[in-house]
Amino acid sequence: MSPPLSAYAPAYVADPDPDPDAALRLAATVFEAAQGMMVTDAHGRIVQVNRAFVRITGYSSEEVVGQTPRLLSSGRHVPDFYTVMWTAIARDGIWEGEIWNRRKNGEVYPEHLSITAVRDNGGEITNYVAALTDITLSKAANDEIRSLAFYDPLTRLPNRRLLLDRLRQVLAASGQHDHYCALMFIDLDNFKILNDTLGHNVGDLLLSQVAERLQSSLRKGDTVARLGGDEFVVLVEGLSSGALEAAAEVESLGAKILAALNRPYELGTHHCRSTPSIGATLFHNGEPPLPDDLLKQADIAMYQAKQAGRNGMRFFDRQMQDRISERAQMENDLRHAIERDQFVLHYQVQVDQHGKARGAEALIRWIRGDGTTVSPASFIPLAEETGLILSIGRWVLETACAQLAAWQTAPRMAQLVLAINVSAQQFHQPDFGAEVRAAVERHGIDPRSLKLELTEGVLLDKIEETIACMQELKAIGVRFSLDDFGTGYSSLQYLKRLPLSQLKIDQSFVRDLASDSNDQVIVRTIIAMARSLQLDVIAEGVETMAQRVLLEELGCRRYQGYLYSRPVPEAALGALVTE
Repeated sequence: MSPPLSAYAPAYVADPDPDPDAALRLAATVFEAAQGMMVTDAHGRIVQVNRAFVRITGYSSEEVVGQTPRLLSSGRHVPDFYTVMWTAIARDGIWEGEIWNRRKNGEVYPEHLSITAVRDNGGEITNYVAALTDITLSKAANDEIRSLAFYDPLTRLPNRRLLLDRLRQVLAASGQHDHYCALMFIDLDNFKILNDTLGHNVGDLLLSQVAERLQSSLRKGDTVARLGGDEFVVLVEGLSSGALEAAAEVESLGAKILAALNRPYELGTHHCRSTPSIGATLFHNGEPPLPDDLLKQADIAMYQAKQAGRNGMRFFDRQMQDRISERAQMENDLRHAIERDQFVLHYQVQVDQHGKARGAEALIRWIRGDGTTVSPASFIPLAEETGLILSIGRWVLETACAQLAAWQTAPRMAQLVLAINVSAQQFHQPDFGAEVRAAVERHGIDPRSLKLELTEGVLLDKIEETIACMQELKAIGVRFSLDDFGTGYSSLQYLKRLPLSQLKIDQSFVRDLASDSNDQVIVRTIIAMARSLQLDVIAEGVETMAQRVLLEELGCRRYQGYLYSRPVPEAALGALVTE
C-alpha cells in the first residue's frame, strides 16, 4: 500500500497536465531507491517496505507488514530518546538523526533515520514515512579516525592530544575547588637498550604490559596516557587541599607505580625487568600554568630522578627549571652565534726549555653581539651535548688552517706548530679524515704544522677506527697530541698503538707539583712512559717558575701556561715569537 507516495508524486512532475500512471511509476522508482524505506499507518503499523529495507534489516516484507517498528529496537536508547523524537515529529512533522537498531540476526547496527509525517487535505496524519541508511561502515571509519586522533594504537591509552585536552578541562575547573591535582611523568630506564637488543616486538610487549600495570595501579578517575616511545603521563585529580598532604598522596601513588613496574616481565620467551623514573608536579587553583608548562615541570622532575640513580620519583624543583631554562636560552644563543660567526681564536704560546716559542694552542672564544665574552667552559660542554660541537669544530679547523697559511708567508711565524682541540664526536665522524685532508689542501699549508689534540675520551669507542684515522692523517704529516693524559680512561693498553707525537701533562698534576710528592711521581711516570714510546711531552698550566724548574728536572722540555702568556689574539701572539 502506498497512498502517501502516489499522493505526493505530482510534486515531481513538471507537466501541467500530469499523467497519473507516470506519477505512480515515478513514486515506485523513488520508493525502490538504495535507501531503506518503511511506511506505517497513522497508528504506527508497518504497511509497506522496500527491497533496501529488507537487505538492511534482514526481515522480509511479509515478516514486518502489520508489525510496529519496535520490532527493530536495539534496547540501547532510553525512553526519553523516543519521547524527544515524537515530540519533534508532532511539532515539525519530521525528525532526523542517528539511531541504533537491531537486524533479524540480532546484530545491533547504527543507521541514519528520517521520519516524516504525511497528512491529508484536512491536516490529519495518515501515514509516517521512514527513510533509513545503514551507516555501520562510515561510523566505524569515523570511530577509527577518532581513535587514531586521540588514542595510542599500541596501548589504547589516550595520546598527547587527548591528555592535553583533559588537562585543559581540569585546569579550567580547578578554580571551583581548593583540591590539589598532580601530573606524573614516567620514563622507563634503559628502554632503548632492551629495544635494540631484543627487538621492537619485545619492546612493544613491554610497553603494553606497562600500560596495563599503570591502569591497574591508579585510582578511579585518574588518567594515564602514552606520549610516545617509553614515556607515560598520569593525571591525578582530587587530592587533598593541603600541599604536604597532597604531596604525600602522590608519593604513595608513585610508590605503588614503582612496585608494579618493578615486577618481572614475561615478554614472549624473554624474562626481564624494567624500572621507571618518575617526575611529579603539583598544581592548585591559584594561577594554574599552561598544560605544556606542567608537562615540562614533570619532565624536569623525571630528569632529576634519572640523575639521582633511576628507579625513583622526584618532585619538580623550581631552581632546576631555572637552570634548564638558562641552558635552553644559551643553546639558542649558541646556534645564533654559529650562524652569525661570533667566534674568534685566541692563541696560547707553547715554549721549549729555552723559552723559545715552538707552537701555540688555538682556543676558541665566543664574543656576543654586545661585546661580552662567554667562557668556553660554559658553552663547550653544551655544544657537545647538543651536537653543535660538530659545526664549531669545523669552524675551528678551517680558521686554524687559514691562520697557518697566513703564518707560512711570515718567516718568524712559519716555524710554529698550531694545536687545535678535537672532540670525540667530531673525530668519530666517518668523514673526519677526509675533512682534515681537504682543509689542508684547500689552504695549501704544510700538514706538519697542524697538531690535533685528542682527549682520552676518543679512545672510549671505535678504537680500531680511531687508530686507522690517525694513521691516515699521520701519513700526510699531521701530528697528534693526547690531551689531559692520565685524568680519564686508562689508555695504556692502546698507547703503544696510537700514532701520537706528544703527551700533554694535565694542569691538575702541575698545579701542586712543587708541594705534592704524589703529583711529582705521576709526572715523572708520564715523562718516562713518553720517553720509552719516543713521544714528546708538554705540560700545561705552568704558572710559576718553581713549577717550570721542577718540570725540567723531571725531564719535561715543553711548557704552556700563564708563566709565559695567557691566550691572546693573533696580533698579540707575534710579540711572543722571536726569530
